[in-house]
Amino acid sequence: MARHERLSTLLDLLGQREKIDVEDVAEELNVSAATIRRDLDHLAEQQLLTRTRGGAVANDLAYDLPLRYKTARHVPEKQRISVAAAALVAQGMVVGLNGGTTTAGVARSLATRSDLAGRGDSPGLTVVTNALNIAHELAVRPHVKIVVTGGVARPQSFELSGPLATRVLSELTIDLLFLGVDAFDAEAGAFAHHEGEASINRLMVERAERVVAVADGSKLGRRAFARICATTQVHALITDSNADPKVLRAFEAAGVEVQAV
Repeated sequence: MARHERLSTLLDLLGQREKIDVEDVAEELNVSAATIRRDLDHLAEQQLLTRTRGGAVANDLAYDLPLRYKTARHVPEKQRISVAAAALVAQGMVVGLNGGTTTAGVARSLATRSDLAGRGDSPGLTVVTNALNIAHELAVRPHVKIVVTGGVARPQSFELSGPLATRVLSELTIDLLFLGVDAFDAEAGAFAHHEGEASINRLMVERAERVVAVADGSKLGRRAFARICATTQVHALITDSNADPKVLRAFEAAGVEVQAV
């Protein structure tokens, strides 16, 4: 297991159990206790957990992981979701992308679609985003017009939020929004860990003609701190084929079109 995968696994285990023991986790992951101690020390330096004698306990930041740790999680599933989402985009559309690893994958899939190239000076695609990493990914693509909201950047997610972002979005209309979420429950709606991001994402939902949530199965049937929107405001969900069928049926019963890839 590569180190970045091990770090993500440790944070996952901590999120599930609230505390972990070095010796137990070392045996579980088939690595030395010294390796686990170094990993936990590194994560503690990043303020993602609190070290204890013989292990670690969770803190609030452990549930809002920096993007560099999230990237390695559920990679095959996110790739399939990204390709399926990008296939919904037609030439000339205004597409919204909020922050997150799955929406960043959608951006990369859009970047490789040569059929979206515009005619003459007209862009083939306009992308509205509040995510700095997505803007950076697409800025060098000549067929994509990038509109970036203002706001203050959060280092954990690279998302811009605050009054400046609100001011820009209130003037725009989005044809199709791909909504990345931290949690999505059929009854309670879509959620983010951070209230500022949830507020901006909510406005993006309100400005969009069609909203498609993109989320791997691990995020479904769950809730997080700040609600983005009600389930009724999401038209479709693209997830992976490993998602719980019972959870997917609940979304369909709520009127959401479900595509599991």
